[in-house]
Amino acid sequence: MTRVPILMYHSVTDTPNDDTKPHAVRPGDLEEQLDHLRSAGFTPLTLGDLVAALNGIDGHSVPAKPVVLTFDDGYADFHSHALPLLERYGFPATVFLTSGWVADAGAEAAGRPLDAMLSWGQAREAAQTGIEIGGHSHSHPQLDQLPDDELRQELRRNKGLLEEKIGAPVATMAYPYGYSSARVRREVRKAGYFAACAVNNTIAADRHDILAIPRLTVGKGQTIGMFKRAVEGNAVPLIYLRERILTKGYAVVRRTRYGLQRVRGNV
Repeated sequence: MTRVPILMYHSVTDTPNDDTKPHAVRPGDLEEQLDHLRSAGFTPLTLGDLVAALNGIDGHSVPAKPVVLTFDDGYADFHSHALPLLERYGFPATVFLTSGWVADAGAEAAGRPLDAMLSWGQAREAAQTGIEIGGHSHSHPQLDQLPDDELRQELRRNKGLLEEKIGAPVATMAYPYGYSSARVRREVRKAGYFAACAVNNTIAADRHDILAIPRLTVGKGQTIGMFKRAVEGNAVPLIYLRERILTKGYAVVRRTRYGLQRVRGNV
């Protein structure tokens, strides 16, 4: 069985604001993590390249120790802090970009960005260095709580804008907050995505649903020792057990909430 740590980052900065602080990683910590991955013999892939390798597309094959680095939302500090480190180590990565939050979104602006965000020019520059740009919805809503029409618009508007502005196909995405459902995943497939990431805080394996690929959260306060155990572990790292239990419980709450909305005629 193929097992792959897929790492989920957000902001990379020494000075996060209150909104981004819980999931912010300091540049020095990111550099230490990249150094470990390289010295431990991991081969970094984009999410798209991993999926192609798992499916034997275009002669791709899965390396002995694959790893995928993903960055959600599209914060400006990806360009200023994360990208130079990735280039120094020769690591590709995937950025899941919220199109309505882009700094120069203009008339397309939507939602409430949590901090300074990438511009379209910076996103294109990142893509030209080998960074994969994936979707992350247009306004960053809880997709599983949206009516069908709004859900389709969020997914397709995001994908269309990314492809127009980046000038490349967009085939992967990540669910805002990690929330999805069978209904959301059907619409993701219809929108033209072939792979999508959740959270779940477990090591990804080739047995997982390609539209609900699990990731490991990397955030504030995670020591290098904790990081090593997470990427090398053969079971769910203890640091994630509490989060996984809470996530499963909340999934039941969310399904119930959506069902009540439908009964009341709001969806």
